[in-house]
Amino acid sequence: MNENFLFVGALLLFAAVLAGKAAYRLGAPALLLFLGVGVLFGYNDFVEFHSYDFAGFIGMVAMCIILFSGGMDTKFSEIRPVLAPGVVMATLGVALTALIVGGFIYLLAPWLGVEISFTMALLLAATMSSTDSASVFSILRTKKQGLMQNLRPLLELESGSNDPMAYILTVVLVSLVKDGAELEISSALSTFFIQMALGAIYGYGFGRVTVWIMNHINIRSTPSLYSVLLLACAFFTFSFTTITYGNGYLAVYIAGLVVGNHRIAYRNMLGTFFDSFTWLLQIILFLCLGLIVNVHELIKPEVLFMGLAIGIFMIFLARPVATLISLLPFRKFTGKARVYVSWVGLRGAVPIIFAIFPITQGVEGAEYIFNVVFLVTIVSLLIQGTTVSAMANWLGLSYEEPDATFKLTVPDHIRSQFTEIGVTASMLHNGDTLKDIHLPGNTLVVLVYRDNKYFVPKGFTQLHPGDKLLVVSDNNEELLTKVKTLGIKHIIEV
Repeated sequence: MNENFLFVGALLLFAAVLAGKAAYRLGAPALLLFLGVGVLFGYNDFVEFHSYDFAGFIGMVAMCIILFSGGMDTKFSEIRPVLAPGVVMATLGVALTALIVGGFIYLLAPWLGVEISFTMALLLAATMSSTDSASVFSILRTKKQGLMQNLRPLLELESGSNDPMAYILTVVLVSLVKDGAELEISSALSTFFIQMALGAIYGYGFGRVTVWIMNHINIRSTPSLYSVLLLACAFFTFSFTTITYGNGYLAVYIAGLVVGNHRIAYRNMLGTFFDSFTWLLQIILFLCLGLIVNVHELIKPEVLFMGLAIGIFMIFLARPVATLISLLPFRKFTGKARVYVSWVGLRGAVPIIFAIFPITQGVEGAEYIFNVVFLVTIVSLLIQGTTVSAMANWLGLSYEEPDATFKLTVPDHIRSQFTEIGVTASMLHNGDTLKDIHLPGNTLVVLVYRDNKYFVPKGFTQLHPGDKLLVVSDNNEELLTKVKTLGIKHIIEV
């Protein structure tokens, strides 16, 4: 029996990896095809999997690591300029989306012959009111496409921090539907602020503690254990925060952000481990969600038409209205940027995970919510997920991110930073030799790349426009400021 389980699991993973490769070539979101593999194998119970509790547990573990890893890969210097709009989008934007979509569902339901209360309509809307961090991180980072006006940090910050708001709305509305009580705005707001405050405090605190642990617990004789240690810190942050009535999803994202913006032992190895582990969890999560759904239930008219209608309404009306209202105070974003932010409102695993919660809590009609949310997710990934790059190009907001010429693995104990810069004609205005370029102190050009060849330069080495220089510096901020004044645009931190 155990051997059969491993055999089926291996087949699913093989199929998912091949689907991911196909998705990259077709320009489709890999996560959509992972979901499709799960649905295909689960059709007519070819692979039997019906445990909502286990799927919810897998979802919790996966989201914990996805958010922590996403925080680690985010530079605080990039999100600082968009911190305010990101927080507003993650709170007010989610609440507005839930309210607008909830009203639409309540008005649409009678036309489809579905009996649904306004509270139940709000619950259905709340489960899918946040964007999905797994989908946004995966699509934006695999596209390797630069976005102007700090849009990528904004979208990643929003998707990484808006789950708490949707989670709180879902929990509150589930209790209202189950108990039949009236909504107390003051109680709901106090719950929200307490959970958010505790999540932020615990996240920052445990993030700093994690940095200290990683740098002071000496297990260098078995460096692979550092991955296990960091994994334990992430799980502890999430679980302790949740147990003490804080929001674990926010806490683990902030903890990852803190860890990622400090120097820790074996950073390169940890980054590789968490990247691979995150992909594995995403594959398992989307496979489980695909296996658990019943295709025959999805194609029922009351489910099919409701899911399609909500998906289209969210993409073309609810998300744009919520985005425009949320970004109204922030004048620095152009109209095209606001349109793009509204377009990248991807739904994915998170709404489906939240839709499992009413089922496990015994809410009547919860299976209907799950099926509708599943369809909305498919609509979002098909329409929005496949056009993320095309929309950025159409709006003129994208640019090609240059590939790094120098591929280095720098030991973590080396404090100096390596940067790749491209030589321009303006840079050679005062002379074309290396010694004519006035770089900051404690800075050294260690390699030059030209015509598919690498060589070590000397002071009298002549430079040509288009050359790539590998520069090492003890003060990287001063170096970056200097090269920008020289008119250099090709700058990559190695």
